[in-house]
Amino acid sequence: MKILVFLALLGLHSAAGVTHSLKYFYTGSSQVPNFPEFVTVGLVDDVQMIHYDSNTKKAEPKQDWMDTFSADNPQYLAGQTEGLKGTQPVFKGNIETLKQRFNQTGGVHVYQNMYGCEWDDETGEVNGFHQFGYDGEDFIVFDLKTLTWIAPKQQAVITKHKWDKDKAFNDYWSNYHSEICVDWLKKYVNYGRSSLMRTELPSTHSLLQKTPSSPVSCFATGFYPDRVMMFWRKDGVELHEDVERGEILPNHDGSFQMSVKLDVSSIAPEDWRKYECVFQLSGVKDDIIINLDEIRKPGFPLGAVIGGVVVLLLLVVGIVGFFLWKKNKKGKEGFKLASTSDTSSDNSQQQIPKA
Repeated sequence: MKILVFLALLGLHSAAGVTHSLKYFYTGSSQVPNFPEFVTVGLVDDVQMIHYDSNTKKAEPKQDWMDTFSADNPQYLAGQTEGLKGTQPVFKGNIETLKQRFNQTGGVHVYQNMYGCEWDDETGEVNGFHQFGYDGEDFIVFDLKTLTWIAPKQQAVITKHKWDKDKAFNDYWSNYHSEICVDWLKKYVNYGRSSLMRTELPSTHSLLQKTPSSPVSCFATGFYPDRVMMFWRKDGVELHEDVERGEILPNHDGSFQMSVKLDVSSIAPEDWRKYECVFQLSGVKDDIIINLDEIRKPGFPLGAVIGGVVVLLLLVVGIVGFFLWKKNKKGKEGFKLASTSDTSSDNSQQQIPKA
């Protein structure tokens, strides 16, 4: 079974417009050590803004601007909390149902729901996503074009037939993804604009190499937003061979980090000066460039930087705090959920059905 920590990854958007996203991740688990049986995390533009788990039994804002939003909407957190309390036993029951279908007994099991929407603030284009997973693999997916459910697993066919018959249920989700979710996303972006639309250059941009024969990793951290490009080039020409591009990962403070590796085993020492790592942040005119030969200079703080990377990676694991199955299709990294009432919360937890 694969249980993966969620790592958000988005490509470089056009400078003319920004694609905003609202995503919710629901995770129900059984016998996972030191992890709540039920966790919900909400993110706006891949920044965590609300959290609920079965230990605290309380929806809590995770950004200053969400504190303001909650103060302006007094029933919001109470609505979130009550709805999620009601959803928690549904997830627990669905785990037991799926254990029977998969002929399982004890052990670690995880049932998840990912749903939400993306909105381009220039073109107005909207995309929605909604699916469920079990034990690290897709279980059932909602097709927004046909308003029917797709069952990748034979064990999900029963669920598909049950949910396809509920027209009101499917019509609700069609309306949610095309309208309700986007309305709430716009509200959140409006409150968090000063934070979500800020631009921050990397606090660290360094070269890392474990041994003289290891690949050289160009590492940047502390930048925001995650609309970046980072690559190696030789004599001004971007390289594609012998290059391994890493994912954009979240830091504990809401900023991001990224690395791109270069295999230097076939590069002659005298040619190192021809190679450079380039960091480009959307909306910022000037590139940040570091020459490969910098790593060969005396006093380069290699050990300190590598130690910093380890700390940062540990922080990434610590702040995410929920599981997500691996996504294989581009554009389906995020999913979310919302409600019909502007006075309570944006989550329609009563719409989470039994499998």
